[in-house]
Amino acid sequence: MINVRPKLTVRVERFPIRGSFTIARGSKTEAAVVVAEIAAGGHTGRGECVPYARYGESVEGVAALIASLEGEIAAGLGRAALQDRLPAGAARNALDCALWDLEAKASGRRVADLLGLPAPEPRLTCYTLSLDAPEAMAMAAAAAGRPLLKLKLGALGDEARLRAIRAAAPGARLVVDANEGWNADILPQMMDACAAAGVELIEQPLPAADDGALESVKRLVPVCADESVHDRAGLAALRDRYDAINIKLDKAGGLTEAMALADAAEREGFFLMVGCMLASSLAMAPAMLVAQRARIVDLDGPLLLARDREPGLRYEGALAFPPAPELWG
Repeated sequence: MINVRPKLTVRVERFPIRGSFTIARGSKTEAAVVVAEIAAGGHTGRGECVPYARYGESVEGVAALIASLEGEIAAGLGRAALQDRLPAGAARNALDCALWDLEAKASGRRVADLLGLPAPEPRLTCYTLSLDAPEAMAMAAAAAGRPLLKLKLGALGDEARLRAIRAAAPGARLVVDANEGWNADILPQMMDACAAAGVELIEQPLPAADDGALESVKRLVPVCADESVHDRAGLAALRDRYDAINIKLDKAGGLTEAMALADAAEREGFFLMVGCMLASSLAMAPAMLVAQRARIVDLDGPLLLARDREPGLRYEGALAFPPAPELWG
């Protein structure tokens, strides 16, 4: 047990992206993250989150929300109470992961051990190609030389993009992420195009508020919920619409809920994908525990940055390795 009053500090950090990163909703040139640190007894636990405007979050708002809990953290607010104190989202994620990290460092045990899990192993991760012209995405696919590519689609010309990428990377496994960029009218033809290109999974093809059409379309390729699912509360409604769910700690509100969501999703018959926002290795580290049970792993955020934090996750080609204790957990 930690016998001194924990001290919470919050800061915003910015990491430049290598080039720019474009999805159906727009482009960005930096990753802005919020880091929560909780210090007690000579140990410091850290958690990193990415506020996301799609979910009504801002960097300033999330940082302020975390900071507002300084007194409660000092008074001993723990992970269990945190689940009720804050809703699912980026702020709770940073605090939840910081509390896990603090407990691990204070106890001298790894988080996997605290969860009763075996030591995590390296996992093959997707490498994401930003939305661009077909020729540019094809060149990027060929240059990447990765065995598992995630394609950002969701704009006019997606069929041409699929054909060009498949021709440029004939041996690569493909995952498509439309980021809510398609509609029910074009869904059947895009499903056909994905099947023809050998795509293994289509992530969030329709807007979350308009994904009911997935109940009636023939899913030639498995479909994964991203924006349509955050935590366990929204899971039951997805049963007839999706085959998989993408668990992101920033959506779920931390590792605690992410692991519970993984359990519930598997009971409902979904298979798992674990994903990330554009962030540093500190945000990826706790997600590596979810990755141990995921069929598709997409934890390539640091690979898309011009620089990562030190120490960071170790990547060897397409393999992401579990974090060292100096990073997290």
